[in-house]
Amino acid sequence: MRITPGENVRMAVQAVWTHKFRSALTIVGIVIGITTVVSVSSLLTGVRKGIFTFFEEFGPDNIFMNRVSGDPNAPGRLSERKRRPLRPEYAEAIKRLAPSVEETAVQLYIPSIVGDRPITARVRGFESANVNLVGHSVTSFIIQPRELAEGRLFTAAEAARGDRVALLGASLAQALFPTGSAVGQTVIVDGAEYRILGVFAPAKGGFFGENGLDFQISIPLRTAQLRYPQADRYIIVAKAAPGRREDAFEEVRTITRRLRNVPPDAPDDFSLTTPDQIISRLDSITRMVYLATIALSALGLLVGGIGVMNIMLVSVTERTREIGIRKAMGARRVDIVFQFLMEAVSLTGVGGLLGIAVALLVTLLVGTLVPALPSEVPPWALASGLLVSVAVGLFFGVWPAVKAARLDPVVALRYE
Repeated sequence: MRITPGENVRMAVQAVWTHKFRSALTIVGIVIGITTVVSVSSLLTGVRKGIFTFFEEFGPDNIFMNRVSGDPNAPGRLSERKRRPLRPEYAEAIKRLAPSVEETAVQLYIPSIVGDRPITARVRGFESANVNLVGHSVTSFIIQPRELAEGRLFTAAEAARGDRVALLGASLAQALFPTGSAVGQTVIVDGAEYRILGVFAPAKGGFFGENGLDFQISIPLRTAQLRYPQADRYIIVAKAAPGRREDAFEEVRTITRRLRNVPPDAPDDFSLTTPDQIISRLDSITRMVYLATIALSALGLLVGGIGVMNIMLVSVTERTREIGIRKAMGARRVDIVFQFLMEAVSLTGVGGLLGIAVALLVTLLVGTLVPALPSEVPPWALASGLLVSVAVGLFFGVWPAVKAARLDPVVALRYE
């Protein structure tokens, strides 16, 4: 008697459905494993996309020089704090001496706490301590263009005079002026009054849904230097000519070493980075998180796989007589193997589908409850989750299926 593949599948699904509670307990580990992989993959994919967009807005041809590595608002590693500050004069020297550099800009980051007092932005009736105060040279918005929602940028004349004018990030403008336009108004920042010239459009991308540029107050570099003469957290930005960023990177490095009198055999006492280098570092961190997630989910899949094998062995024992009857009627070994393999695959396949459904629900729930934590379900995670669950069923179902196929039909028919 030949059994068609379709009939085998129907019998396998029927066997799983007959023991619903037992099957549900068996696939719990599969559901947990697949849910973990798909959920974490979705969250990491969304976060990476936001970060990629964030750094892409910085300009793909730009090179950033900082005294320390990492966030310019952070003090840096202990070993880097002893480095000499960068000087704004480096920007002009790099532009003059580096043939692969088109333009340079200088940014001065003001510490969030000055004189034991946090910097705040205040208008009549509203105040915000979530403020990033940065002094910009006029060329900053040429090599890192940003869209304005309203108003204008400060002019070269205003910047040269050190006028107290400011540009606000979108979120800060909304917090200080929730009912009207900020342009033309004044804001008190750390005790000094600034006239607001413009408001930037919401920045793209960010870390966990937030972008620090949206809380930034941009003032002319000269204004920041006059107001905070002790500040020395300078960032030099160099824009490379199209297609010449690698050459520009080496030129900037060589010129800066010469300006800072760094000995030939000594390491750099400054940090040079490009947006794709930063993204590459983040990707390495993401890969480690993926590996940790896979290791944790593998435990769930292993537990689920062992459960599937045990339940299939029990099923073989319970259906010994049925197997004997089928073999006596002409069923081949391959028919018996295929039947029990399909039953195992049906178990784990259902577990995989449930795991994907739960993961989608978790991702949707996190995105709704925590809008700052972006998520995006990658198609490869869904496909991988289903394929892995099926593979687990095949792997752990082989031994029970082979054991069933090897039963002697005479002995099986005598089994009670």
